[in-house]
Amino acid sequence: MAGIENLTKPVAKDMTEAITFETMPKAMAYLIGKVEALEKALLEKNETPTPPVDRWLNIDELKAYLPDHPAKATIYGWVSKREIPFNKGGKKLRFLQSDIDKWLSCGKRKSESELKDEANNYCATKRIGG
Repeated sequence: MAGIENLTKPVAKDMTEAITFETMPKAMAYLIGKVEALEKALLEKNETPTPPVDRWLNIDELKAYLPDHPAKATIYGWVSKREIPFNKGGKKLRFLQSDIDKWLSCGKRKSESELKDEANNYCATKRIGG
């Protein structure tokens, strides 16, 4: 075990002394402290989510982004009917991703049970015959 006492690698920049059998507990405590500090830093970094970056899409990117990958002619039809949110600068059509996400979520169809509940609520609150 003579090789243990001849270790000359420093543990870190702050611990420049050589690790010996006698200094091993001190070195371990130092390393454990470093690991705990790293764990704390990683947990703090994971707790602060970064907001999603909003980006502009051209018509080809929009076509790839939409779930059903519609044809360009379909998208142009939506634009001409003003069914889809868009911006036009010069001859270029641009679509803001957050607007497209909102547009997609607004297109949700109600289920049969939701429609029945809505009809029952309407009938219960309206008077018959005036």
